[in-house]
Amino acid sequence: MLNIDGSFGEGGGQLVRNAVALSAISGEPVTITRIRASREKKGLAAQHIAAIKAVAFACDAECRGNSPGSGTIVFCPQHLKCREVSVTVGTAGSIPLVIQAWLPVALCAGGILHITGGTEVPRSPTIDYLDHVLGSVLRSSGAEIVLNILKRGYFPEGGGEVTVRVERKNMLPVVPEDNKDHPCCIFSCSSNLPDHVTQRQASAADARLSLWPGEPCTISLDHRTGPSTGSSCTVCKGAKGGIALGKRGLPAEEVGRSAANALLAEIKNPGTVDIHLSDQLLVPLALFGGSFSTSTLTSHAETVCWLLSRFGYEITIHHGIPLEFSV
Repeated sequence: MLNIDGSFGEGGGQLVRNAVALSAISGEPVTITRIRASREKKGLAAQHIAAIKAVAFACDAECRGNSPGSGTIVFCPQHLKCREVSVTVGTAGSIPLVIQAWLPVALCAGGILHITGGTEVPRSPTIDYLDHVLGSVLRSSGAEIVLNILKRGYFPEGGGEVTVRVERKNMLPVVPEDNKDHPCCIFSCSSNLPDHVTQRQASAADARLSLWPGEPCTISLDHRTGPSTGSSCTVCKGAKGGIALGKRGLPAEEVGRSAANALLAEIKNPGTVDIHLSDQLLVPLALFGGSFSTSTLTSHAETVCWLLSRFGYEITIHHGIPLEFSV
């Protein structure tokens, strides 16, 4: 039984999500204590519980302590198989973060995940970022990932619904291509708002990005009705992205410009991936090999590297400009 201090380093939900995924893949039972001990709301929240359930269903794990506010869980995996899994986050808990926990397991065994919750919520990547940034890098390494957004869910109501299908493939090393070889893409989305909101977000993002020399951006608009009200703008170029969420009183143009500015800042930074993607790619890097670079060693990335070492995976960090991770 491997014992993990859930308060180590960044000490958030990411440590829990990655720990149960690595437990499922390695077959090593794990006890995680002091979960989110430094957070204002300590212990497990709905999103973490859903992520643990998704991974547990995929490997028939016995799991104790997976309840709201719990500071300790015991996760004992059995046989990892290709399975169809359904979980409900409740409210607007992040669907992308739950998928991040389940995805490494699915890359090793295959599977289908049906999930309800929030598709675009604060302190989380948008579902479009997960699909078109993280997902695109993994697909370039051989992954077959098909993601369908059935409903979009915004804070605080949630109600989003997503299905992800992953086929088990022989993965290649994770080596993201330089972003200059990829087009710029804009995904402007809304629910229960006038049609012009998505267009204004996209137009503002496009105008801002046009100041940077390169090919014109491709624009995808997604306007829906659904269980919640909100908007988002996700922009990306290869393995670098920027996101922004709408809120009451914030002009749609500001949402688009904010997402574009986030991407432009990352494009100016050294490295092949943005700083947020770097920590999301570390588990696939450990599993399948490869290398990638970014501008900064974040506390999230440091924590993931520490956790991987506890499971016997060693990531080499080459400190420099840019900073490089390799296996």
